[in-house]
Amino acid sequence: MYIHVFSLSPKVIAQQLNVDWSPTFHHDLAHTGQSTSKSPLSNQTIWIYQTDNSVEYSSPAVVNGVVYVGSHDHNVYALNAETGSKIWEFRTGDSVECSASVVNGVVYVGSNDGNVYALDAKTGSKMWNFKTGNSVYSCPAVVNGVVYVGSNDHYVYALNAGTGSKIWSYDSGNFVWSSPAVVNGVVFFDSYYNVYALDAVTGGIKWVYKTSDSMYSSPAISNGILYFGSNDGNVYALNSESGTKLWSYKTGGSVESSPSVADDVVYVGSNDGNLYALNAENGNKIWNYKTGNVVNTSPVVANNVLYFGSEDDNVYALKASTGSELWRFKTGFDVESSPSIANGVVYVGSDDNNVYAFGSISVPQPSPLWPSPSTPSSKPSTSTISTDSFSIIVGFIIVLIVLILAIGLLIMKKRNTHRL
Repeated sequence: MYIHVFSLSPKVIAQQLNVDWSPTFHHDLAHTGQSTSKSPLSNQTIWIYQTDNSVEYSSPAVVNGVVYVGSHDHNVYALNAETGSKIWEFRTGDSVECSASVVNGVVYVGSNDGNVYALDAKTGSKMWNFKTGNSVYSCPAVVNGVVYVGSNDHYVYALNAGTGSKIWSYDSGNFVWSSPAVVNGVVFFDSYYNVYALDAVTGGIKWVYKTSDSMYSSPAISNGILYFGSNDGNVYALNSESGTKLWSYKTGGSVESSPSVADDVVYVGSNDGNLYALNAENGNKIWNYKTGNVVNTSPVVANNVLYFGSEDDNVYALKASTGSELWRFKTGFDVESSPSIANGVVYVGSDDNNVYAFGSISVPQPSPLWPSPSTPSSKPSTSTISTDSFSIIVGFIIVLIVLILAIGLLIMKKRNTHRL
């Protein structure tokens, strides 16, 4: 039985429509990692949700009051963004290390079982799956009805978002660990030693840039410049039109972190344990912050606050302009999941099997924005009491009145009997 009593003012509804959700890896299709959401200034923990294995590389996607995240326990989870309660889970055939993309009510996600899945965002039911030839670490990008995703079978695929049918595929010649960014009709991705730019419609190659070592980092594009890291220890900046190198910055370790770009600054982690802030135009170091271990997560930025995790088990919040620490939170193991921020809350996974939510909800909302068929919601999305629910309430009240009257009559009868 659902009694829909949660109501929203027109002002709050308008605010909800303007919430800056995080529907894909690193916030947007350009992978900038920049959000306009309110930034939590303390490590106030709203909730913690425990899965059955590590939440290693999967970064939470947050859309319409729901958090979607994968785990090494083979499941994709949909969690209430406000309470952390589970709405549904979908079991794949292997670990889920990529981040989901949520577009038009559909969750697109890959699994190490070699499949790309399309799931109904409300129920978790499978709409279609596409079988690749190897594990899918790459996070899907969805643009204009097309899903772009890489696989360890060496291919990048363009799939019909509605049916899962293949539109084109490109053989890069090696593993595709990175997640494609799609900007201005061009698909950018890394494959082992090479960075590629492909025509989004045809899959034809536009340019390729070769580094001296393999790459896990995914590209970020801002103001016509493509930024990425390499296991050769460098952070690179390329002209996104031509693929020519503009600059590189040498760190003290391999760079598996995907850069974020905000206010003409590139933020990126390194396996030397540092988080770096670099001038986006020339690559000069602005500051660096030293953690206690490898930083291979991809940072996110909101309102001059930078969030990232480290294999020293901590989630960090730094002042983006100076690198000074605002807060940290100690989890139970390595933090390799990249944070996401939406509606005043930072969501992040940990190798301790948990998903964490820090901050406070900025905009009052029913969360999720629809009642789940598998998990009744205490805050459904309508503001009126349904006809069926009203009838049930009236019937319950009538039964209660009759019961009270019956008890009263019984008491009076006993009193009269006693008098006799």
